[in-house]
Amino acid sequence: MNFGGNGNATIRCKYCRASLSVIPGERAIQCAQCNCVTRIRRADRIPLARPAHVPPAFQRARGKKRAVLVGITYAGARRGCGDLRGPVNDVKCMRNLLCQRFGFPDDQRDPFRLPTKENIRMAMHWLVQGCSYGDSLVFHFSGIGAQVADDDGDEADGYDEAICPLDAFQSGPILDDEINEVIVRPLVHGARLHAVVDACYSATVLDLPYQCRMSRNGFWQWEDESPPSGAWKGTSGGHAVLISGYSEGKGNFAMMPDAHASVVGAMTHSFVRTLECQPRGVTYGHLLSSMRAIMKNRGGGCDLQGAIGAPIRTVANFSGVQEPNLSSSETFDIYRKQFVL
Repeated sequence: MNFGGNGNATIRCKYCRASLSVIPGERAIQCAQCNCVTRIRRADRIPLARPAHVPPAFQRARGKKRAVLVGITYAGARRGCGDLRGPVNDVKCMRNLLCQRFGFPDDQRDPFRLPTKENIRMAMHWLVQGCSYGDSLVFHFSGIGAQVADDDGDEADGYDEAICPLDAFQSGPILDDEINEVIVRPLVHGARLHAVVDACYSATVLDLPYQCRMSRNGFWQWEDESPPSGAWKGTSGGHAVLISGYSEGKGNFAMMPDAHASVVGAMTHSFVRTLECQPRGVTYGHLLSSMRAIMKNRGGGCDLQGAIGAPIRTVANFSGVQEPNLSSSETFDIYRKQFVL
């Protein structure tokens, strides 16, 4: 670690060797030159004391159903890269689905709150703080994902997954270790969390111990993805489920439509469309099968219902997702257990 002329600590990007400022309290930083993420070594990390409470801005009246929905276009934030146009519509469609079909309240919108790293962190803390039996919690993220070399032995493939906030170049991504610690481990008995993440590298972004492998003909089995280090990644008695996009970032990106087209993300579209069309009580297995079938029609027209879906004409696979993926804090029969929010 070096110190620049302004006294700030710096490290070199692992990939392009650009100089990166070390951020107090962070374990990784995204390079603005090559867009890659570099792990900050333990010896180079700068400690930062964090508040143990949620700021007053997030302390509002809450019911048994609550959700945090994050969509990021990265407008002007990614050097040499275009903006994503689908994530904001993803959030609108998810909000409409949760409120109209599943009875979630629609009284806490804040369209002016920027999806910075600190705001997303505080929103995740708000989501699970004080959770209790019967709570139904939803976390939705639509944007860019990343992989970072693991340094604590809890990843079988040697890489942590991460989501990129708006200020990822300045503040770094949010690693799966932190996401698991904040919104998975605090879940108490009877509390349910469903996370829907439409981003590359998102298959295991909650670090849940079990991943469902599903063949083309519908055969399925759970695989134990518990960390080799033995670290605990489960809940405190509750149940966490992640529906994400399997892609591993291998570039299955659809061509973006013209600049004037209204766009929705392919994976979010398949999730919302399935739940709009299926009768209540659809199982997890049927949900995944239907999402997979819808996603095969990549780049097709949008057929979402209601006032939110009507203006959206195009489905775009901006995240490169190849098919939906299911992971969980516990195993269950996916063709018997009903999907309930």
